[in-house]
Amino acid sequence: MAESVSYENDGQYNHLRTTLPVPMFSRSDFNIWSVLKNCIGKELSKITMPVVFNEPLSFLQRMTEYMEYAKLLRIASEQSDPIERLKYVSAFAVSALASNWERLGKPFNPLLGETYELTRPEFRIICEQVSHHPPISAFHADSESFSFHGSIHPKLKFWGKSVEIQPKGTVTVEFPKLGEAYSWCNVNCCVHNIIVGKLWIEQYGMMDVVSHKNGLKATLNFKTAGVGNKDLHRVEGYISDRNKRKTHFLYGKWTEFIKCTDYTSYEEYCKENGYKFKRADERSKSPNESPGTTPRKVLSKLNSLKMSSFKSLSISEPDDPPEPSEGDIPKSDSTYSIDIPNSVSLWEAEARPGNTAEYYQFTNFAMSLNQLEDHMKQPRALCPTDSRLRPDIRKLEQGDMDGAAAEKTRLEEKQRENRKKSKKGDDGGLFPRWFKHTINPHTKQEDWIYQGGYWERTDDTLELDIF
Repeated sequence: MAESVSYENDGQYNHLRTTLPVPMFSRSDFNIWSVLKNCIGKELSKITMPVVFNEPLSFLQRMTEYMEYAKLLRIASEQSDPIERLKYVSAFAVSALASNWERLGKPFNPLLGETYELTRPEFRIICEQVSHHPPISAFHADSESFSFHGSIHPKLKFWGKSVEIQPKGTVTVEFPKLGEAYSWCNVNCCVHNIIVGKLWIEQYGMMDVVSHKNGLKATLNFKTAGVGNKDLHRVEGYISDRNKRKTHFLYGKWTEFIKCTDYTSYEEYCKENGYKFKRADERSKSPNESPGTTPRKVLSKLNSLKMSSFKSLSISEPDDPPEPSEGDIPKSDSTYSIDIPNSVSLWEAEARPGNTAEYYQFTNFAMSLNQLEDHMKQPRALCPTDSRLRPDIRKLEQGDMDGAAAEKTRLEEKQRENRKKSKKGDDGGLFPRWFKHTINPHTKQEDWIYQGGYWERTDDTLELDIF
């Protein structure tokens, strides 16, 4: 029987589970290469994956894991200095990626109109699948001190040895009482060793957290592992003011922690420890290596393949994924640990449960996301489109692999039928129901903005049959 974890001063959350009903099914007898070998360069959202490669969560639930460290936004809202607020917002942006480490299961693709709600002491959030082609998931979280919203259009591509996930879309944090807004785009994720070796995950790319009111910006570099895995998980960056003067240095690992120090202390530290910041592969850069660390001979070989579906891997393409290493999961080289004087810790990841390897590498937060909590079992307590009510996810969670596969197929066929009705206008244009496609007032870009009304809904008699 699952154990429970308590939330102080909130009896509603006294019985959140810290395990799943049964351990995950072993994937050792299944070869993902057998599924992906004909998909090089293709958009993977259109590829049907066997259910054994899934984890028992919808992408809407997985997206909710942004909020695991929502307390950082509350702390940010309590700071009187705008630079201090930006520090904690930046730490929150990094913390949202921490649960990805070693999470190799693919979440279920949400159905059009599918929703997911979650309420915790620090926030409440509503998510909706607002588009099926292309797949777009929108969310809106709020509390007494902040709101956090955005829309994600994930793109997955197979590159021969690795799968790259590009989380297209912008996310926005607002502090209504301060009249402030911050926005950023998440970095890419790469799953290595698809063909040979143990799978492992890398986050990489640049992230700019912009304060729209104060002209401040945090520029964060999520580094690739590099030679000898010196930079595995490392994040480094700086805060600059409206005059582009660097005021603070941010550093840490997206899997563990983020610290901050003033820029002068960082510069002094670099005088004696510069080797910790200069990459080994930059010091010995070979003329036969591309800027994306992919050897030219590999690019030449891949580009010579006669496949109409194969995307050209030009060495000048900024989105080229880093060349994966083979073998075991890499470990960070502690020789290059960094602890700069005058540093302040902004965020530390919570330890995962001891049984995490048996349960899809879930964090404690993730363990409860598909749980039907006691108050949800009341009639009409949940919206009938909530992810917790999906039978394929529920069966996988319970260890019924065949049942999950059958339900997954049934739901996909049902969604195709619903799309036919939608094209004929038979569904009354019901979906999306809670979000509207419009312009984000802060980024001035197209976005899906929450229209309100979900938490106050009273039309429980409306038939919403997507499952």
